Amino acid sequence: MSDSYTEVTRRSWFSRIRSSFGGIVFGILLVLFMIVALFWNEGRAVQTARSLAEGAGIVVSVPAELIDAANEGELVHVTGPVTTEENPADLAFGITAEGVRLERAVEMYQWKQNASSETKKELGGGEETVTTYTYERAWSSQPIDSASFKQPDGHRNPPMRYRSEDFQVNAAKLGAFDLDGQVLSRIGGARDVPITPGLLPSIRGSFTGPEPIGVADGRIYLGANPSSPAIGDYRIAYALVPLGTISLVARQTGSTFAPYQTEAGDRLLMVESGAVPADQMFADAISGNKVLTWVLRAVGLMLLMVGFSLMMGPIGVIADVIPFLGNIVRMGTGALAFVLAVVVGTATIAVAWFWYRPLLSIALIVGGLAITWLVGYLGKRRQAPADAKPA
Repeated sequence: MSDSYTEVTRRSWFSRIRSSFGGIVFGILLVLFMIVALFWNEGRAVQTARSLAEGAGIVVSVPAELIDAANEGELVHVTGPVTTEENPADLAFGITAEGVRLERAVEMYQWKQNASSETKKELGGGEETVTTYTYERAWSSQPIDSASFKQPDGHRNPPMRYRSEDFQVNAAKLGAFDLDGQVLSRIGGARDVPITPGLLPSIRGSFTGPEPIGVADGRIYLGANPSSPAIGDYRIAYALVPLGTISLVARQTGSTFAPYQTEAGDRLLMVESGAVPADQMFADAISGNKVLTWVLRAVGLMLLMVGFSLMMGPIGVIADVIPFLGNIVRMGTGALAFVLAVVVGTATIAVAWFWYRPLLSIALIVGGLAITWLVGYLGKRRQAPADAKPA
């Protein structure tokens, strides 16, 4: 069976025009959605910044070894070692370790379809697209649906029986405090756990599947030959979030912790590995908020450009009646879409600033006008002596 398949499709000029007009509707909806999303992002950023500032101003660092009822309901910062009487375990494969969370990562050897297309414009506005589908064997952590392949015969994948999964302890302690799932799930710092041949008896004793099982390259291997994998073979790796020191900012609720509801609107529950001071935890959160804000701004501007490009799509398709003319027109509409995205995006962000930060916005405007006036005034003063000199 060939590992490649070629498909040739042709579209008439009128068919392309109809499709491009359908893109106008999607483009308009995308632009409107991005305007709302950019506006929302500014509000989210302001609310989070205010919540973090509020939290940084009221947080109290308390010892982990003593629960003080006076701090009930308050925002507290606690640092200490995590302890637990449980061990996270993957019973299906007999793997147990001392830690907070055991993470199983499963990959199956499968057929994967790759597609590459080449489109040629034709005189009269039509186009021909040649798509070549190639097939390769690859490890994948997600099941690949071979039924959707262009050439499924000879490239069929079996169902994925084993999946990636996390195994977390149900409860742990931070000094005298109890830690539940919402805190434990926020602890990071997972480290790879190599599977050694010495664990094979325990693994075989727990495994009930029909596949041959062994150990290879620090992983559990399900299949006949790790050096020559077959479709349907599995390799299973593990990582462990170890017990260790953590730092936490949350609301003290009895002997446990819960998210702290700020007046600004956010719920604060922050966990970091290691002994991290409260001010550093808030500084990290503030930095993360700024990065997220700029990332969402950039994504919003890019999608605005896509939306405007779709709205102007019919212009390029109509011009494709002469192929080189269509390319020139698309360069122009692409540049216009970029300009419109920048103008509309920055205008939306500016309006959102006025809406969410009116005092700061007014101060910036007044400051800008004052600087402009001062520059102009100093320029006139320098100009006056020069004009007063006799010729």
